[in-house]
Amino acid sequence: MLIWIILGCLFGALYMYLRQVYSFFEKRGVKTPNIISSFGAILDILLQRKHTTDSLYTNYNRFSDQRFYGLFTITIPTVEIRDIELIKRIAIKDFEYFHDHNTVISEETDPLFGKNLLSLKGQKWKDMRSTLSPAFTSSKMKLMLPLMVEVGDRIIFSLKKKIEESQGYLDIDMKDLTTRYANDVIASCAFGLKVESDKDENNKFYTIGKSIASFKVSQIFIFLTLLLFPKAGKIFDLSLFPKKVQDFYRTLVKETMQTRELQKIVRPDMIHLLLEAKKGKLTHDQKSSQDKDAGFATAEESSIGQNQINKVWTDDDLCAQVILFFMAGFESVSTAMSFLMYELAVNPDVQEKLYQEIKENEAKNNGKFDYNSIQNMVYMDMVVSETLRLWTAGFALDRCCTKDYNLGKPNDEATEDFIIHKGQSVQIPVWAIHRDPKYFPNPNKFDPERFSEKNKHNIKPFTYMPFGLGPRNCIGSRFALCEIKVMAYQILNSIEVSPSNKTVIPAKVDPTSFNLRAKGGHWTRVKIRKEV
Repeated sequence: MLIWIILGCLFGALYMYLRQVYSFFEKRGVKTPNIISSFGAILDILLQRKHTTDSLYTNYNRFSDQRFYGLFTITIPTVEIRDIELIKRIAIKDFEYFHDHNTVISEETDPLFGKNLLSLKGQKWKDMRSTLSPAFTSSKMKLMLPLMVEVGDRIIFSLKKKIEESQGYLDIDMKDLTTRYANDVIASCAFGLKVESDKDENNKFYTIGKSIASFKVSQIFIFLTLLLFPKAGKIFDLSLFPKKVQDFYRTLVKETMQTRELQKIVRPDMIHLLLEAKKGKLTHDQKSSQDKDAGFATAEESSIGQNQINKVWTDDDLCAQVILFFMAGFESVSTAMSFLMYELAVNPDVQEKLYQEIKENEAKNNGKFDYNSIQNMVYMDMVVSETLRLWTAGFALDRCCTKDYNLGKPNDEATEDFIIHKGQSVQIPVWAIHRDPKYFPNPNKFDPERFSEKNKHNIKPFTYMPFGLGPRNCIGSRFALCEIKVMAYQILNSIEVSPSNKTVIPAKVDPTSFNLRAKGGHWTRVKIRKEV
């Protein structure tokens, strides 16, 4: 009986505590799901019954009459922003109030990963952003494009050989192909390495990269632990990534830098650019009038990124950026490519139109293409832009409030403004906004014509954000867009894609993956195009 009384008291205390926690928004007139819904949403994600995108979409539509509403990550409150004008204020106009991410990896708990551009805060972030920004200009992408083409040529040659050895076609998981392509491009463009993942399927560079990108359930629990109990990371030596992974990249970057400096090797890749940054020689280039930008989705650099910084960076500082560059390029780019190939397979009219544009470019440039010619391909940009709208890997943007800020009233009936305090979080549900029929009619339809010259002016500013918004947007958007277009060009120029017997139509997000994956896999049938 005593045990039951003690347990009853404990559960009662827990209930009262949670009731107090979950009344945070209600007391302030902000709508939020009830305790059961909040726990149910996070439980469904942890048990892999639903994907994060499902929760984002459901709550966004549940509170359609609100400018913003409240959500909880276990017990941590987050303000979810719906109102586009408020998004603009947070991301740009009043950026100084929201210039940090809600990062759980700090320099104190993780000396290497805590120094990357995503994790850095305040002035350290501004200085690093300014230092790295010149490495991602159009002129630098021009120099890297041949490295991407070299990788693509090899992988397409290997794929065609496999098709020829089969019965005239091949059913492949496109995510495997695009991940290997992205892996080899990053190996070449970032580390100066020639990695042939199509031949050596289990090479160390690929397997370690995949272990980082997969983000297992155990990593999610570590993430939540660090989020809820930040000091636990230092006490129990918790890290999202094993020490052997950190040591692999640290050694690789440092040894490559030392070799380059000793042997005076110059190669147009990220290691070279970081060496230039370390010496203070990396500066913004003057953009030529002939230079075309990477496309509609390009994230423009702000004045912060264009500042000149004279600062000495350590090898660990620079190593952290290369690792981040790898992580972003390995996962996000391969995901976009996979869904792009799916959409082309199930929309043969779009595929044929894009193929015809590629053939026109081939004829015009004698079978070659460069950075400017591929950026001049209007329909290619429309197709890529629509893919990034419908299947954006960055399904939410987060910001941490750095000083108290007045968000205004959450709805028309509210009588008081809501003040968000320093240290509290806001989130922008990109996935849901990209699928809001108010901004994108018939939003679940893959329709590149949204981004045509005739129609793209109808897209309301700040409703399309595949690479984020404001000064804290994705620094590598030009690289990502260039890589996606190069691969699409090379595949379609030689290969015809169509649905296979395993293709799940319509595509649905797989709840068993924290990242963006198609349920049932990205299965596609490929065959060699016949010359006409």
